[in-house]
Amino acid sequence: MNDTTSQPAAATSNTTGREPLYSRGVAMIMVAGCFFSLGGLLVRLVEDAGPWQILLFRSVMLSITVFAVLVVRHRGKVFGEFRKSGIAAVIGALCLGVAFSGFIFSLLHTSVANAVFILCASPFFTAPLAWLVLGEKVRQKTWIAMVFAIIGVGVMVSGGISSGALLGNLMALFAVAGFAGFAVALRWGRDTDMLALTCLAGLFTAVVAAVMCDDFAISAYDMGLCVIMGGVQMSAGLVLFTKGSRLVPAAELALLSLTEVVLAPIWVWLWIGEIPRVWTLLGGAIVFAAIIGHAVTGMRRKPAPYGAV
Repeated sequence: MNDTTSQPAAATSNTTGREPLYSRGVAMIMVAGCFFSLGGLLVRLVEDAGPWQILLFRSVMLSITVFAVLVVRHRGKVFGEFRKSGIAAVIGALCLGVAFSGFIFSLLHTSVANAVFILCASPFFTAPLAWLVLGEKVRQKTWIAMVFAIIGVGVMVSGGISSGALLGNLMALFAVAGFAGFAVALRWGRDTDMLALTCLAGLFTAVVAAVMCDDFAISAYDMGLCVIMGGVQMSAGLVLFTKGSRLVPAAELALLSLTEVVLAPIWVWLWIGEIPRVWTLLGGAIVFAAIIGHAVTGMRRKPAPYGAV
């Protein structure tokens, strides 16, 4: 009798205990998207620095900041965290480096609205990749939403061809693919502190940018913006995103972080007056319809099991 009555109570306690963890993860990812949304505005505010200079100094500051967080969190065992994160961190860091580079170059060749609306496709890149690599299943309705999202991205890219922004659109698609790999790598190595991945991504990107950079001279104003991007905007967003990734499935990581897409064009419109193109709005509307339809039909809300957190 005692055993029979105690088991349901334990199960109930375990279930209710998971929900706050999942809710916390959702909040972290959405706030991370808010930090990411400031990236387009900050890049637009840069006066003279080129893309490789921005990537170099932003990435150096990002790595320094995240490494400081790791030192505070693990003290003398910080390098052990890099070893424990293993191949997942290396692959994820390379993917995030691709995302960094693609996004910066896209912002320099197309509008912020165009670049971030293409990022709407990230959940639909991430979901099949997570299914293939991690076995995180994707619902049939999610696949349907992916088709409509891809159609929307196609409309946006076709607008880029007519407006001379094709390169920017393609770079944004590279950023989407890199972000998908990053999100899946975070879930792959979720048993360790994957902030090491973020630190490595900044380091890898800085090395490539240093090789490609023709001139390291940069104004104090532009350097200040790079410090803000790497030391506050990107680092805060990635710390929250990385921590939240332990509690939320990969496809939901990409979807919830789309607070970036909602807010980024607003910041640029308010500060700079950059108005989105018609093709951007039309394609973005299609992508948003896919996202909203997917959410309304009931996205999987089951929290990650304790053993995976």
